[in-house]
Amino acid sequence: MESRSIRRISKIAFFSLLLLLFACGKKADNAPLAPDFALPDLSGQTRTLTDYRDRVVVLDFWATWCPPCRMSIPELVELQKTYQNGGLVVLGISLDDPAVNTEYLQAFKEKFKINYTILRSNLKVVRDYFPNENPAVPTMFVIDREGKIRKKLIGFRPGALKESVEEYFK
Repeated sequence: MESRSIRRISKIAFFSLLLLLFACGKKADNAPLAPDFALPDLSGQTRTLTDYRDRVVVLDFWATWCPPCRMSIPELVELQKTYQNGGLVVLGISLDDPAVNTEYLQAFKEKFKINYTILRSNLKVVRDYFPNENPAVPTMFVIDREGKIRKKLIGFRPGALKESVEEYFK
């Protein structure tokens, strides 16, 4: 009888240990869900982040007057070109003053050969993405296919965005 009890206790201990090991092996995913938005593009069409679910999204908060923003454009153009067929979408959210008209932004887009969508920001999207801080430009968010923010890059560092995006396309 004692031997049967010892075996039973041993089995319970063994399975408890297995359960504990598997439970501890899983990482909790604390990545925040990217706030949705509804913003007009340069043609006046409203775009939302949920329009791009199941795709990797790069949100680039930028402004036409910002030299580092201008320096980051070629890398964004190249990423869009390289990975768009794999499911990458680059969205440039202009933080230019509302007095900067759409025609100016369209001419800027053509001059810099921007091949991705430019959106006009509003106060809500700025508050949602920069809740406790003033936005720095450029700031780029990499959002995974599930809509979670995986990376926030402040300023322009050549190659940093490319490195962050490439891991989704290996």
